[in-house]
Amino acid sequence: PYYVHINQNLFLQAYLHSSDPNLVLFLDTCVASPTPHNSTAVTYDIIRNGCVRDSSYSTYYSPHRHILRFKFKAFQFVWSNPEVYLRCELVVCRAYDYSSRCYQGCINRPKREASS
Repeated sequence: PYYVHINQNLFLQAYLHSSDPNLVLFLDTCVASPTPHNSTAVTYDIIRNGCVRDSSYSTYYSPHRHILRFKFKAFQFVWSNPEVYLRCELVVCRAYDYSSRCYQGCINRPKREASS
């Protein structure tokens, strides 16, 4: 566990352990939940499909493509234990492959209409 106070900036870094210098990391989705195993019930999107959902989220410069740095403010779910669990999905792509997911950025997927 990592202990922080509410509204404290939480700094994170993802690192790709690879000897290939032509790989790049992209943060596609990062979701918080009040439980460690069921991250689909009550969740809070920090970033989803490359689209920032939390106004406190920001990225930081990294001197290497295989290191991703970002931050957001710590929070707590209402009516829940003080623990918050993160599940982040990263994509690994070839550098300069502009057709890859890493270079598409935010993808707003329209919701499907429910049939009767």
